[in-house]
Amino acid sequence: MIKRALITGITGMVGSHLADYLLAQTDWEIFGMSRWRSPLDNIKHLINRIEKKDRLELIYGDLNDYVSLQHVIENSKPDYVFHLAAQSYPKTSFESPLDTLNTNILGTNRILEALRKSSYKDSIIHICASSEVFGRVSKDKLPIHEDITFHPASPYAISKVGTDLIGRFYGEAYGMKCITTRMFTHTGPRRGDVFAESSFAKQIAMIEKSLIEPVIKTGNLDSLRTFADVRDAVDAYYKLVTINPIAGEYYNIGGTFTCTIGEMLDQLLTFTSIKNIKIIKDEARIRPIDADLQVPDTTKFTKHTGWEPKINFKKTMEDLLNYWRDRINSGEIFLTR
Repeated sequence: MIKRALITGITGMVGSHLADYLLAQTDWEIFGMSRWRSPLDNIKHLINRIEKKDRLELIYGDLNDYVSLQHVIENSKPDYVFHLAAQSYPKTSFESPLDTLNTNILGTNRILEALRKSSYKDSIIHICASSEVFGRVSKDKLPIHEDITFHPASPYAISKVGTDLIGRFYGEAYGMKCITTRMFTHTGPRRGDVFAESSFAKQIAMIEKSLIEPVIKTGNLDSLRTFADVRDAVDAYYKLVTINPIAGEYYNIGGTFTCTIGEMLDQLLTFTSIKNIKIIKDEARIRPIDADLQVPDTTKFTKHTGWEPKINFKKTMEDLLNYWRDRINSGEIFLTR
């Protein structure tokens, strides 16, 4: 029998790439949960399939509406659930902490409770937390393994601690096959422009078209990040739910290339012929507190699934820049953020 997968957050970067992956690599029926107001930019290449219900359907649902979640579950009848929907921007969470906490903590609780009370409580459920749960980690504790104490450094990170623990609770308390991931920095085409590398890429593309002055505005360039490509991330998520999934288990997942935000910007600048671009620190882009050492130990996940990232950092950054070039060359207009 053909399997059925539900993706919450299908219109986001990761959700859209996961849909692409599952359509290409499996014969599963895919159901994407989407709010009526969700922009469809990231899945516009799939609209024709959605219209024809060619292995892909959208179902209205909102993490803040329990009844809608019941409707989503009853209509998707999932064998697998990828819970990716969230308020996912750390900087925004300082300005909208209550919305962030409600969506990410209570929203996760709502969908798991709806699943528990449905006929599909035996679904294999991926709960997407975040490496941000670890927050401020001292250098002597690098690389970060799964059981390092949480020290969240933003309302977003606090909300993902809640997401993480709720997922593990439903696995341990009710025997539901909930598996939690802490994915470290993952990026690539369709990355939101509120994130540093995507903002930089967009600014470079706009400079190349003479839409803005040759100035790139940055935040903290000293933060250390380990980068993975989003296309490798969704491969990891597929392996997570299909290779001996264990209820209540939790894993760190991430890439192998580590650099500072400043070094990442330097890499992006190697792809442009524009010279003498100025780099200016914008205080509005600085978080009040930052998780500035993000280096994962992914041994546990790699041993369990055999997953390894395949796409190198240079290609990820070049593809991200070309994504923004394509959008800007098509005539789209963007805020310079």
